[in-house]
Amino acid sequence: MAAPRYEKVNWPDLPGWGSDDQSESWPGWVRSCNALRQQRPWRRVCAESLDIPAGDAAAQQRFFEAHFTPYRLANPDGSLTGLITGYYEPLLLGSRKRTARFRFPLHGPPPDLLAVDLVELNPELKDKRVRGRVVATPQGNKVVPYYPRAEITNGTAPVKGLEIAWVEDPVELFFLQVQGSGRIRLPDGTVMRVGYADHNGHPYRSIGRWLVDMGELTLDQASMQGIKAWVKRNPDRAAELLNQNPAYVFFREVPGTNADDGPAGSLGVPLTPGRSLAVDTRTIPLGAPVFLSTTWPLSARPLQRLMVAQDTGSAIRGAVRGDFFWGFGSDAAEQAGRMKQPGSMWLLWPNGEALPGE
Repeated sequence: MAAPRYEKVNWPDLPGWGSDDQSESWPGWVRSCNALRQQRPWRRVCAESLDIPAGDAAAQQRFFEAHFTPYRLANPDGSLTGLITGYYEPLLLGSRKRTARFRFPLHGPPPDLLAVDLVELNPELKDKRVRGRVVATPQGNKVVPYYPRAEITNGTAPVKGLEIAWVEDPVELFFLQVQGSGRIRLPDGTVMRVGYADHNGHPYRSIGRWLVDMGELTLDQASMQGIKAWVKRNPDRAAELLNQNPAYVFFREVPGTNADDGPAGSLGVPLTPGRSLAVDTRTIPLGAPVFLSTTWPLSARPLQRLMVAQDTGSAIRGAVRGDFFWGFGSDAAEQAGRMKQPGSMWLLWPNGEALPGE
């Protein structure tokens, strides 16, 4: 597959650049600097940003224009648009112990799950990692794929005893796995935060697409809300539906976090609602500013703003591909569940630094 293209452009080529309020993205940029300021290519630009007032949007825009160059991203086939989806931090009801009400577990990573970093075998396989397990055969030990979702949920996989919490709704748990992090309100009113720990290595498959292919929903009905409504009408087919996606996420508890902060993304810093973006790091390095031009969910109204690449996702693959973090709560869930828009993206890269992959 051909490498993605970076086309150098001028600032006026970014639609809506001049009208965006840079102060809304500045906290996310500062958090990226806190994680990356000692690394190239961020060392110089992060040091320069220390002198910029947090609330001065005009000064922040001048900073980016002075220290960065915008590059329009193109897919390997030359196309300039891609898919922009949305995600959020959900709230589920649950318990640390299994009860009659709370029966569906969140698991921590199993000890027999192997993660093999292929770059150690071949430098050309950078960013490639596979997961599996070891089985004994007459010819010796062999690495095979880890158990798919159906075998984890039906008890075939050795995950008993690894439960970190239990929730009441398997569909809400499925979407928690899709989001990668969330909150669980416990019976005593306290809130437990959980975050992504690992996954079983199977590729993500859209259950919405399966419902469309089966003639159960139309394409415009296959949102998160539409899928939940379908399960309410067909509760006896919930397991059949969820098992169409063999991918399975394992969680960890995230203690001691500020309730006002978003969940930590792959960069290790809290996400900023409406300004953090999950990306494919084969094209966009974590921490990089990215200008996004798309539309609001189910709308033609422009959504054009500076984002910060602070997260990844197993379904986020492609040069022009982004997942927009909407935040926490029901409003964020509504927006994220409906967002499936075409969009364009521009990488903002520090002047004088080699582009990613060069």
